[in-house]
Amino acid sequence: MKLSVFAFLLTANVAAGFTPNGAFTTRQFTTSLNAEETPSMARQKTKAPEFDEVCDTVGVTLTRFMAEVAMLNPEIGELTTLFGAIDTSCKAISGLVKRSQLPSSETLGYQGEVNIQGEDQKKLDVITNDLLKRALRFTGRLGVLASEEEDDPVDLVGGKANGNKDLIVEETDKYVVVFDPLDGSSNVDAGIPTGTIIGVYEHDDNCLTDSETDADGTANCMANCLQPGTNLVASAYCLYSSSTFLVLTLGNGVYMFTLDENIGEFVLAKPNVKIPETSSIISFNEANIDKWDKPMKDTVYNWREGKGASKQRFSSRYIGSMVGDVHRTLLYGGVFGYPGDTKNVNGKLRLLYEGAPMSFLMEQAGGLSTTGTKRVMEITPEVVHQRVPIIMGSKNDVQEVIDAYAAAAK
Repeated sequence: MKLSVFAFLLTANVAAGFTPNGAFTTRQFTTSLNAEETPSMARQKTKAPEFDEVCDTVGVTLTRFMAEVAMLNPEIGELTTLFGAIDTSCKAISGLVKRSQLPSSETLGYQGEVNIQGEDQKKLDVITNDLLKRALRFTGRLGVLASEEEDDPVDLVGGKANGNKDLIVEETDKYVVVFDPLDGSSNVDAGIPTGTIIGVYEHDDNCLTDSETDADGTANCMANCLQPGTNLVASAYCLYSSSTFLVLTLGNGVYMFTLDENIGEFVLAKPNVKIPETSSIISFNEANIDKWDKPMKDTVYNWREGKGASKQRFSSRYIGSMVGDVHRTLLYGGVFGYPGDTKNVNGKLRLLYEGAPMSFLMEQAGGLSTTGTKRVMEITPEVVHQRVPIIMGSKNDVQEVIDAYAAAAK
């Protein structure tokens, strides 16, 4: 009986905190985009939540945010479970990255293996990849998953004991998730910001195999991953830096959450992220500038000398971690990119789990993302690890790059 009374009092106190008489300030959080600003997508735009009452102490947590989204958009209600796993994974990875510098940590250095791209895998690459796979696997909402660290899309429901990576799809599965578990992992040893990039697509309900050896069915399931960015349901990245940030879009604006370590929750810090339309910052590996296409090279030279459309002299800010560079670009404006060059004709960034998810976020914040000649979001991958040149950022500045390539093609 004492326990019941205590539970009643606790419930009453919690409920009081969510009434106008509680410790709330009245703020309205909304992120609706004007129709003319909305980038073209294959899916219908989701309804954005509004928060008329926000707790001064806690704010709007990611959990509450996703609950509101689910109520407004029942058709994507299962994303609540998915983002619960992403929430937990980002917190766990943040802890791993922070502790990696301790003498007792065994997470630094190389794993001794090479991934499908021919890159040496860091220990943290493997650990964070397994962590995300396990967290997402147990949501029961996924059919197929693709990662930078996996040769092929993987089995999320256990598979065989011998480690076979054949695709297994259940009728209850709804989403396809693609991710880069630890972008910028080569910088971990130096304590430079790193991040996780995630993209979520709808799963094709017809992607079911009749047997474990059904090659046609497996190929059909693999095609679930090879979707253009315009099919994205959601996109997010986590940045592990001075604070841990989780930035996401569900197709109606960009929301930036910051991890409050005192309460262990991601709290909505910026509800309507908008990138400035014009800026004076470039974020490229300019050591490669002599190897770039002439339109890209000339545009950057003009920016450096103050001869671009804005007549401002641009300055350089480059971390070498896509998540870190894009995060700064979203907040301050600018142009981030990794163009193609004579050595890497298609650039170095992967379309499926880096280019498309980050382009979705950039466009939803009012920016542009292009290869120079094509909108990144409209490119359908031919293979899981396909690379593309990418230039993204402030609308007017990126348009200069597009115009330069168009003029060169005439």
